[in-house]
Amino acid sequence: TGNTVLHILVLQPNKTFACHMYSLILSYDRSKEGPGSLELIPNKEGLTPFKLAGVEGNTVMFQYLMQKRKQNLWSFGPLTTVLYDITEIDSWAEDQSFLELIVSTKKREARQILDLTPVKELVSLKWNMYGRPYFCFLALFYILYMVCFTMCCVYRPLKPRTGNRTSSRDNTVYVQKLLQESYVAYEDELRLVGELITVIGAVVILVLEIPDILRVGAAKYFGQTILGGPFHIIVITYACMILVTMVMRLTSTTGEVVPMSFALVLGWCNVMYFARGFQMLGPFTIMIQKMIFGDLMRFCWLMAVVILGFASAFYIIFQTENPENLGQFYNYPMSLFTTFELFLTIIDGPANYDVDLPFMYSVVYFAFAIIATLLMLNLLIAMMGDTHWRVAHEQDELWRAQVVATTVMLERKLPRCLWPRSGICGREFGLGERWYLRIEDRVDPNKHKMMRYTEAFKAQDRDIYDKGSEKLETHGDKKELSALSLSRSTSRTSSHRGWEILRRNT
Repeated sequence: TGNTVLHILVLQPNKTFACHMYSLILSYDRSKEGPGSLELIPNKEGLTPFKLAGVEGNTVMFQYLMQKRKQNLWSFGPLTTVLYDITEIDSWAEDQSFLELIVSTKKREARQILDLTPVKELVSLKWNMYGRPYFCFLALFYILYMVCFTMCCVYRPLKPRTGNRTSSRDNTVYVQKLLQESYVAYEDELRLVGELITVIGAVVILVLEIPDILRVGAAKYFGQTILGGPFHIIVITYACMILVTMVMRLTSTTGEVVPMSFALVLGWCNVMYFARGFQMLGPFTIMIQKMIFGDLMRFCWLMAVVILGFASAFYIIFQTENPENLGQFYNYPMSLFTTFELFLTIIDGPANYDVDLPFMYSVVYFAFAIIATLLMLNLLIAMMGDTHWRVAHEQDELWRAQVVATTVMLERKLPRCLWPRSGICGREFGLGERWYLRIEDRVDPNKHKMMRYTEAFKAQDRDIYDKGSEKLETHGDKKELSALSLSRSTSRTSSHRGWEILRRNT
């Protein structure tokens, strides 16, 4: 029951009352240390009161709990060394990481905790010492891997076509070799080494991604933009396309160019994931994701309706004409593709103007140009501009959340020998088995002097206001107005003089 009350207090809107009640309830806790403590008992979601404060974005309660956990090591003049307990914050030995909970929650207030002590210092320590070097090495390794795969695709086994053409539009010159013919020469053996590296890399990607999907859940794993959700979809699809290409190569099935081309596009697009390691490029990856999966997905439904309607109209208009003089509307699939190009203004009207065109072509093309080019494309630009404006106001906050998510991901997947635990064990200071982060805080004496000046001026203004109120109570209506104006002018003059003294001293 006491643990339930603690969780309820974390959710209270009155932060001051919640902190006092929280301290009162803990004062009656018999087992203040160890697993029996009320503060360490999780709820049904596996969240302790400390983690719940972070997930809910309750910065007041979070700072209150951190102040209870800190230990002042020593103080010398303006310098103070403080040990912060990071047992629940550090993701090194936590199944449900506090940092991962913060970046995966949908509440924006929770991300503000990433800028508070000691979370900010812990993330900075992990990222600068281990996260950034490992992430840059991983980015370089992935680019070299994609170059290897691209070269294997460029030099894939082909042979000249021997059969006759069945149509005047048939332009095929080379065909795919059979499996027995693909690995004969020395160049084929070099390509085989690259193909083996590509397949092994695809298997490693699936082995690393599938456990996280099972642990977190597909909806949360693929749906969180900060966690890189769309990029996880891209890299898993890429790995599957590689395995499909391998099966088609082993069975000598024609058409391997389809999964191979998909894999090339997806593999190189996934390079954008590594832009999150740089503050200049990181926010742009989130901006691209929000535009693609927000604005563009909604716009594609409207675009599909317009293209389908006008492509059908164009095909019907030229259906009775000679196919050899129809330009790019000779069949229905080509009409759809041509209308899509017209929609994006990639090409102009592709009809053959050397022959007489149907009258309805000009009418339909005029309507299409007005609706598609002038209306819908400008609507898309306006939607993307609004998304850019919203993301630009949060870019620093989003980049910090990206860094935290990347750090937690690397810490989980790298061996323990490559990523030692951050902080100091409490045994060195006689504080038990808990882990602490040492932070040096410099107290600025001028700051305290300015605060004393400010409090003095506030007190002076309150005294003057009280005197003015007494005059208002003792005098009549006319004297009340004069006393009020006098007290206000005196207050403004005294306050102005006080702030001038403060500015000069500063």
